[in-house]
This record gives sequence, structure tokens and C-alpha cells, in this order.
Amino acid sequence: MKIGILGAGISGLSIGRMLSKQHDVELLERHSIHGGIARTKTVEGVAYHPVGGHCFNSKYSDVMDFVFNEVLPKDSWHQVQRNAVIKLKGEEVSYPIEYAIQQIHNFAPELAIDITKDFLSAEDDNVYENLEDWFRKKFGNTLAETYFIPYNSKIWNRPPSEMSPAWVDGKLPIPNKESFFKGLISNESDKMPHASFYYPDTNNQNTFIDKLAEGLTILTDFTVHTIEKKANKWLVNGEKEYDLVISTLPLNILPHLIKGTPHEVLNAADKLRYNKVTTMFWETEETNRTWTYIPESYNFFHRYIHIGSFFKPKKNYSMSEVVGEKTREEMIDNGKKDSFLKRPIDYNVSEHAYVVFDENYDSATTTVKKYLQDIGLHTLGRFGEWQYYNMDVCIKSSLDLAQKINLA
Repeated sequence: MKIGILGAGISGLSIGRMLSKQHDVELLERHSIHGGIARTKTVEGVAYHPVGGHCFNSKYSDVMDFVFNEVLPKDSWHQVQRNAVIKLKGEEVSYPIEYAIQQIHNFAPELAIDITKDFLSAEDDNVYENLEDWFRKKFGNTLAETYFIPYNSKIWNRPPSEMSPAWVDGKLPIPNKESFFKGLISNESDKMPHASFYYPDTNNQNTFIDKLAEGLTILTDFTVHTIEKKANKWLVNGEKEYDLVISTLPLNILPHLIKGTPHEVLNAADKLRYNKVTTMFWETEETNRTWTYIPESYNFFHRYIHIGSFFKPKKNYSMSEVVGEKTREEMIDNGKKDSFLKRPIDYNVSEHAYVVFDENYDSATTTVKKYLQDIGLHTLGRFGEWQYYNMDVCIKSSLDLAQKINLA
């Protein structure tokens, strides 16, 4: 088959690599280079991620096998132990916060006691009105109000009471009462796959991305304007003809490119929301942290990504991140609140960065995806599936779809 893949980010490259073993595959990429939001930018000889921080590990064995056996060998990566902290009341406590109650007790004993009482008495009936309700039932009111609600208000740029909890599965470590209690009396910690992760020995994620793209036919600077199905063939911009099309384009945009899309589907697509992210790259003081989360309102940054701690050897560089669009001057002024940030180096505002799980999410995604399924157009990836996917889940979704297509 002749297969057209719209977008050459991690998802497009992964499925392109898998399908090209049996099919004639072509990727169409609107930017001048492949890699999507996972691609790094090199400034002053240091590679950083303008859109978030992208590292690699996975609970999926087929993803690990694909990356290490088919793309970039395991001996070309080094392993980094996650050392994440949360800034709380001027102190640093370890992440995830529900395992840091002993540390909180050292500087705020009453808060630690209230968190414990609320967590152990929380009643979870598995029925949730919204994301705030989910936090309260999972972690109790005190922990919800101290950390989860304010932090998530920052990272989603809207109150959790106006959001769906659909994104949280697999994204947050969720202790039960037994593991929470063990955390009070021992060194119990979460067992999430990204408690440790891999980063290329080159200290540049583009090493992996470029290997993933190796051997693929990628047409860059190609913007998709129209998609049309005629006589069992797909036409892109009226010039490219394919037997099958796979799109990683944002789900809020894709229906508008397809000729003949019903109005109700277009209206549903228009209800999908996403956030931009503003990032600033800094030279910093020395740290062994990998991430710092900032729930409190005095600082509009919601996290630092200590990219220099991903490197081997380590370097003193970090990114500060805020959801929404801020000017360079606003980012620099806000950075002055923390002496850890020594010198601003680079600045970036993204387009699509994170999908938003608001009150329209379920109905809108269902309507759009059903239409695309009915017309036989496959969608893939964080924005193509409108999911909060990490890099490894994008790869997993690509492997699964490639297998489905090859078996069809």
C-alpha cells in the first residue's frame, strides 16, 4: 500500500518506521525538520526542549524493544534516577507529595497531621463529578487543597472543578491507604516507570529522533490544506495520492481540512481546547534535582525542568515553564523571584502543547473520532488522539496501530 502520514513527530516517525517494512510510506511535515514538540534546540552548545521535557522509559516491553533494538541501542543511553521535588511553604519536599508527609512534618506538623487524617478517612466511591472531586476523594481535602488543586489550576490554566479526570490514569502515582501508611513509617515510594529514565549519551534527544527518522521519506515544509477521498483513494492537497492516510495533526484542526465534513463534527472539533506553553532556558546554580514543581501562586512558573541533570556529566541548566503565553520580559521578571535562576538564555512560546480535559472533552472527542473512523482515516498521537500522552505512549500507540494495519 501507498501510505501517507501527516506529521513527522514521534508518533508519525514511529509508525512510519514500522509500516515502511511492508509498505510504501511517505511522511508530510509542515516544519522544516522532523521531530515535533519532542525536538530539542541547541543554544550556546547545549540542547534543551523548548516544549516541555522529554525523556524515555516505558512499562511496555514492546516499546523498550523497539527503541533499543531497532532505533538507538541501549548502550547509547544513560539512565537517570528521577529526583523531583515540590516547593511548599518555602521548603522542598520529595515528589510525589503523598509520600513526603514525614518531611512536611518537619516544618509544618499540623499540616502533616491534617493531611494524614484526611487521606486515611477519605471515601472514594469511584464516581467523580470533575477533576477536583477526583483529587478530594483520592487524597482527602487537605492534600487536595494544599497541592493538587492549586498545582493543577496552574498546569491546565483553569480550575480542576471545570475539568474531567480522564487524563490521570497512569499519569499520577496513586497510593492506597496501605502504601500511604507505609510512607509514614518507612521509605515507601512510588513505582512509576519514570522513577528512572533514559537519555541519550550525546545529551541531546535529537540523537534518538534523528535515528527514528533514518531511512524514511519525509517531505518537509509541506502544509496540508485539503484532504479528500475519491474512488477509494485519499488525495492530500489534490496532488498526493494514498491508499491509506494516518494523521497526527491536531484533532481540532483535522476535520476542517477534510472535504465534506458534517457541521456537527466541525462544531465538536471547535469545542476542543488546548494550552500553549511558554518556556525559558536558564543557566542556574548547581542542582541534582530533575524536576521542581511549584504549586504556590507567588510564582507563575509551575515547574522547573532541570535538563542539565539529564546530562552526563551534569550541567547547570534548567527550563522554567508556564502554561499560556508570557512575554520574554515577564518570564525574566518572574525568574528574579528565585536566585537559583542565574541567567536567561533562550525563550519559546509553543502552539499545541497540552490538550485540555474540560467539560466538552468526552462528547467532542467521541463525535470527531467516530466520524474519522467511519470514513477510514486513522489518527495517532498526543494531538491526533487528543490525549495526554508521554513519548513512550505515543510510540506504543504507533506500534499497536501499525500491527493492526499490517494484519488487516
